[in-house]
Amino acid sequence: MTDATSALPARTASTHPSRRLVWGLVAFVAAFGAAGTWWLGSREGWNTGPGARPPAPPVTAADAQPPASSAHSMTLAQIQGMVDQLAARMRNEPGNAEGWLMLGRSYAVLGQFEPAIAAYRHVLTLEPKNAQALADLADALAVTRDGRFDGEPAQLVQQALSAEPDNLKALMLAGTVAFENKDYAAAVRHWEKAVRVGPPGSDLVKQARDNVAEARQLAGLPPPAADTAPVAAGATIRGRVELAPALAAKAGPEDTVFVFARPAEGSRMPLAILKKRVRELPFDFVLDDSLAMSPQARLSQASRVVVGARISRSGQAMPQPGDLEAVSAPMAPGASTVKLVIADVVP
Repeated sequence: MTDATSALPARTASTHPSRRLVWGLVAFVAAFGAAGTWWLGSREGWNTGPGARPPAPPVTAADAQPPASSAHSMTLAQIQGMVDQLAARMRNEPGNAEGWLMLGRSYAVLGQFEPAIAAYRHVLTLEPKNAQALADLADALAVTRDGRFDGEPAQLVQQALSAEPDNLKALMLAGTVAFENKDYAAAVRHWEKAVRVGPPGSDLVKQARDNVAEARQLAGLPPPAADTAPVAAGATIRGRVELAPALAAKAGPEDTVFVFARPAEGSRMPLAILKKRVRELPFDFVLDDSLAMSPQARLSQASRVVVGARISRSGQAMPQPGDLEAVSAPMAPGASTVKLVIADVVP
């Protein structure tokens, strides 16, 4: 097995990839800010499962800031500290493919592409057909080659699509490869498929639509038809969150309320997550694919989920002692009368 741990301590200087490669920035950084600690050490288990990978395109240091609307902002130093913790953990878990993949993506976010590449290659020694690792490796290699995908990066993209034809990042990269080769019709096919399989309303899907419009024009094709596809049937959960009167004194008006849905079995990675304030309680909520943390982990893909609400004084998504919460029984997506009464204290 390839020893990737030797690449971990060294931090390469941040590079500045072209804006074309930064198409998943907001989704990744928002997820890091809202639920990074969930990934690094959930009280309910660290296994995220193969479908729970957040998008991790390379970003510049200037770009890597949470959206201004995020109440809980994370600095680059805080993210680096989380990455360092994860790297230390992975040295003791050489067979944890999910953890190594997350580590590679984390390095990519910080612009540290050499250790990112080493981590991705380590994943592929464990899972040679891991489509996400193949796509992420192709992306990172291209960044170190001034954005060029010729040679190994292009081959990796094709391997990723062979392993998982609907992988969103692989589709986006395949479109980029075709576009650079002036095969605009092929670029259109890849990017239009990305629009179909990606979560509605996501920044990545919006970017794919823009790409399609440009590629269609260059290919001499008519403009794309307006996308009126609704969220997948049964992919919405509606309900109401209340705070039990007995616990009202334990919550401040500005404390964060997380409302989330996660798979009932297996991964603990949220499929949809909504952020509110205690002062807004009680409130009605809607969870759907537009609130997905990852294009590969969506509510519409789940058969049974658990819905929860948690009040966090720290603003951290990972449960902390003293947080207040409510968790539902397992249910199928499509429920419309979910009632969550926050009445329990996290021990």
